[in-house]
Amino acid sequence: MVVITLIGEHQAKVGERFVYRGPLTECRDCKLKAVCFNLDAGGLYCITKVRDVKHECRIHEEGVRVVEVEKEKHSGALPMRSAIEGSTITFEAVKCDELGCQNWKLCHPMGVEKQMRFRVAKVGKELKCPAGLRMMAVVLE
Repeated sequence: MVVITLIGEHQAKVGERFVYRGPLTECRDCKLKAVCFNLDAGGLYCITKVRDVKHECRIHEEGVRVVEVEKEKHSGALPMRSAIEGSTITFEAVKCDELGCQNWKLCHPMGVEKQMRFRVAKVGKELKCPAGLRMMAVVLE
């Protein structure tokens, strides 16, 4: 199913990924808000098509473009005890000081905030953790 939304002119590029943070109060009187606010807050989206239609916008100086998007699943890391396929979890970021770790982006996925709920769609391999934690790669939806 094609999902249509509006995004700032400068961000409107095929392949661009973004996290929808939710509606803005400045937009409550806008006639186009239903199109802008039709995504799931906290959802990760990828632009699959940029349409020629452009609109003026109070927030984006250059205006907004009509785009087609697909919701993506989040890749992440969970402690081994929580990484059960099909289970629903409340995400808690791992307390870690290893900023150079190769798994940092999995342990702190883009757009995922504390207390967000997900279903574990897939459990992958165990990750090598320099802090000694037993972590598993997962796909969250």
